[in-house]
Amino acid sequence: MLRESYPYYLGGVAVAANTDLPVTNKYTGAVATRVARADRTVVAQAIGAAQEAFAATRRMPAFQRQAVLSHAVERVTQRQSELAEALAIEAGKPIRDARGEVTRLIDTFRIAAEEAVRIAGEWLPLDISPRAAGYQAIVRRFPLGPCALITPFNFPMNLVAHKVAPAIAAGCPWVLKPASATPVGALILGEILAETKLPPGAFSIVPCSAADAEPLVTDERIKLLSFTGSPDVGWSLKARAGQKRVTLELGGNAACIVDRDADLDFAAERITSGAFYQSGQSCISVQRIIAHRAIYEALKARLIERATKLKAGDPLDEQTFLGPLITEADALRIEQWVGEAVVAGARVLCGGHRDGVFYEATYLENVDPRQKISCIEVFGPVATIQPFDEFADAVRIANDSRYGLQCGVFTQDLRHAFYAYEELDVGGVIVNDIPSFRVDNMPYGGVKHSGQGREGVRYAIEEMTERKLLVLNRAGELTP
Repeated sequence: MLRESYPYYLGGVAVAANTDLPVTNKYTGAVATRVARADRTVVAQAIGAAQEAFAATRRMPAFQRQAVLSHAVERVTQRQSELAEALAIEAGKPIRDARGEVTRLIDTFRIAAEEAVRIAGEWLPLDISPRAAGYQAIVRRFPLGPCALITPFNFPMNLVAHKVAPAIAAGCPWVLKPASATPVGALILGEILAETKLPPGAFSIVPCSAADAEPLVTDERIKLLSFTGSPDVGWSLKARAGQKRVTLELGGNAACIVDRDADLDFAAERITSGAFYQSGQSCISVQRIIAHRAIYEALKARLIERATKLKAGDPLDEQTFLGPLITEADALRIEQWVGEAVVAGARVLCGGHRDGVFYEATYLENVDPRQKISCIEVFGPVATIQPFDEFADAVRIANDSRYGLQCGVFTQDLRHAFYAYEELDVGGVIVNDIPSFRVDNMPYGGVKHSGQGREGVRYAIEEMTERKLLVLNRAGELTP
């Protein structure tokens, strides 16, 4: 069970300043614990501490940065059950999925520990013409400086890891604002990092309101802002961020194309997971299924059969697949969007009902693409199904979106696979699996309304570092 209260971390030090932030059990609605809430003054102090710490973090040898990350791997592994239970309570994530997220957190820190000792540069020959004879260059990556990290509620441990671990590996101090609905996992991670030899001030974890977090966006001492969350908020933050580098990992309404030669049982199994895992509260959740007309009815039957068997209930029950939505307001919003689509002519194939904070696994067909349930990120357990005749049409339908995060394509046709890869306007194309597929070392991010920049440990390190050039004039040196 969760402790009675948790402190925030200011400059690497636990501060039990208050218990002003209640964190609810998303299944029961009861207050599960209370967390110290930071205010604007504390956020400013955290930024100041990070700025002072940068002189030390930027000079940390790679083996020391690796040791910090390896310690986190060891301690998270030891506390795996505690972290999974905390995640199930504060986020409403089914316990089996919660264990999976903690395992991914471990993977992310392990990858970062490996990458910390191989942030390499290059030697560059410059003697491309007579005027540059004797010149050569070295290019190295240097840490940018203090980073502001803002994370969402849906993966409150691994998405924290995807910002924190690369920052440590790169030598950047950081200030993290976790989601107010789900701060506990981040604070337990802070407890673990406080055991390490990170320099004083190198990290702060400050649950706070959006208004009090504003200095993380506008303060010029912050050199990079990394935000994961909704598109409207993300682009608004970028507009206020000034000259700092901004990485945005935003939303989507991911499409999944199923070609006529696909393995339908496998596709149906994976789409069921992709559409309803974590009750659809994922930016790469399957939201639009585009199936070849020749297999449309057969696939639809398989999808409905699997969706109706999914068990909803207590996230701590080992048999639960569908947990609660993060708030009842989100369940009400989804109910409204489905209702609007039905009024406009959509047909509910299964599901379509709300029970408090729960919403059933739902498939719709004949959906007008202008309806919110199709063209805006649902962030809930609802997906639409529609047929196509020509593969190029399926790609066109998938591209007909303001989002562009990932797309799944089930096909045995190599020509179709490469056509999709070359023509889909997304950050990643997943062939013979769902768009929800992610391994923590791969580049991850979107285009269009879905964001800018890339996460995935090595790619996040690149975002958090700057190339610096050294030119050497070796003209006149001794020759053999």
